[in-house]
Amino acid sequence: MRISKLYLLMVLATSGHAFAADLALTPWDPSLNAEAVAILNTNARLAASTRDGLQLLDAKGVELARFNGNFSSLDTRVSGTQTLVASLDNERQQALLISLDASAKTFGKPLYLPTRDYAVNGLCLYRDSAANLFVFLVGEEGKGEQWLVGNGATLLNEPQRVRGLPLPPSAQFCQVDDAANRLVVNEENVGWWAYPAHPEADVKRTPVAVFDTPKREAGAMALVSGGVIALDPKTAQLHLFQQTGERWVEQSSLNLPGLKEPEQLSVNGQQLLVRDDDSGKLYQGTLNWQAKPVPVDAVIPEVAAVRQTDPVGRQGDAADDPAIWIHPEQPAKSRVLGTNKKQGLLAYDLDGKLLQELAVGRLNNVDVRPNFKLGMQTVDLAVASNRDHNSLSLFSIDRHTGELREAGEVPTPLKAIYGICLFQPASGEIYAIANDKDGTFLQYRLSAPDGRVQGELVRQFKVDSQPEGCVADDQRQRLFIGEEDVGVWAVDARADQPAKLTSVIKVGPQLHADVEGLALYQSDKRDYLVISSQGNDSYLVVDAEPPFATHGAFRVGLNAAAGIDGASETDGLEVTAINLGGPWSQGMLVVQDGRKRMPEQAQNFKFVPWAEVTRTLKLP
Repeated sequence: MRISKLYLLMVLATSGHAFAADLALTPWDPSLNAEAVAILNTNARLAASTRDGLQLLDAKGVELARFNGNFSSLDTRVSGTQTLVASLDNERQQALLISLDASAKTFGKPLYLPTRDYAVNGLCLYRDSAANLFVFLVGEEGKGEQWLVGNGATLLNEPQRVRGLPLPPSAQFCQVDDAANRLVVNEENVGWWAYPAHPEADVKRTPVAVFDTPKREAGAMALVSGGVIALDPKTAQLHLFQQTGERWVEQSSLNLPGLKEPEQLSVNGQQLLVRDDDSGKLYQGTLNWQAKPVPVDAVIPEVAAVRQTDPVGRQGDAADDPAIWIHPEQPAKSRVLGTNKKQGLLAYDLDGKLLQELAVGRLNNVDVRPNFKLGMQTVDLAVASNRDHNSLSLFSIDRHTGELREAGEVPTPLKAIYGICLFQPASGEIYAIANDKDGTFLQYRLSAPDGRVQGELVRQFKVDSQPEGCVADDQRQRLFIGEEDVGVWAVDARADQPAKLTSVIKVGPQLHADVEGLALYQSDKRDYLVISSQGNDSYLVVDAEPPFATHGAFRVGLNAAAGIDGASETDGLEVTAINLGGPWSQGMLVVQDGRKRMPEQAQNFKFVPWAEVTRTLKLP
């Protein structure tokens, strides 16, 4: 008999243990009128009250400081000497952030999120590896949001909405495990769910525990490394879940004797505080359970984009691949080209402003090379793979103004054209190397002696599975190609040479499928191959010469000061070592952003100073 995974999870969640132990509880400050409480450390507590505001208390409940108001829900993060506090202001119906100096016994200036168009049931804080501070709002009818509110111990002057989240319709509580980048949310009549908390993560959920019985209720929870401590108000029990691989297993359950309707929960180490909603009283106890910590993914260092392009003009998976055209006389007037695979070719200035839009069809990848003879003219050339016609779309670039014009089309026999890159040896001719989803590569010599473009097929080879990204090292006459689920290969770029594949790097611990964009950073000192490791939203830097040593990976993270989100699910990328002025004095990296956040819009491209990559990875 086949048993579904969901059924097994439900059995795990509902079976518990035959005899649940009683947790020894004692009343804690019966006079305290608190809707929520947090254990800051051994000697300090924080309470949120509808009557007495936010109160800093000692271990015996004596008030040390107060911020007046009417508050419910509570979460905290410590940063140095400051404790950052999030709560709900019931009078203003807004989420509040405020700093607390526990040693000086003072509250700072409050920061309020804008009033939402839904009732906010609860909130929780999250700090990422770059010390960015976020607050998650849990609202009625499944509405959820993530907001950027600070960095380190500093709150922003203006909070920024990062993204909306579809949450369970009856959610009231949430908590985040910062190290694991995991958000846990309750669904009252169903169970507890885990979501990725990172702002660039895809929206998906996995069950911590689910049940299907009116005798159970999913309430508040506390997170510890490797475990979840979840409160069931109906049975007045705590359920202790241990993470085991991709699953969560209930280790034990604890009765909360004397409590009729336990609602709020705070855990710090083995200290526990729980509030009984029926009596309004708080109880304390010692939790004699410790989850086994589980390994978390290594922190990948982040760089920040300092510019971004206007969003592309189509929703969904539209933006794909960039190229950088270098102005031959005034590098600051260079342009970034980008494909919109639902529309055509786009051109931006170095600040990301859209300058041109050529609606020529579904272009996928694009590359550029200088000095192409178009009849009697010398122009720079952009070539893109056209998925509408399975062809090569050619564009001339005016070497003085940077203006693009359609220059013609070269048909191919490919059934599903995908990626493309250009190769220009010292002799000056330009070759286009295009690939098909079936692994076929075709190499064309491009020319236009009478002003009409044409392509001569000069070589054909194949890889075993789907490729896309490719880039040519003109100086060394070497072509790098990406096989999405396999890795990166090097092959001689010359048309008269055999296409013998040499492995550069395989998909594995460092490179996560899909292998997408490839680009070359070529300077007087070092040459690097930059690879889009789409499976973990990172970018890998590898020497562009054998033995192709790796120099580490980085991510493009959020730039709070500039209001620019990070980049994720990147398809194409491009890089140059040319000094383009301003932040681009050591070159520029351009990456496609597959998930546009802050605000949520159509996809775009992010511009990163290469100097930041050099500093972050300590590149030689």
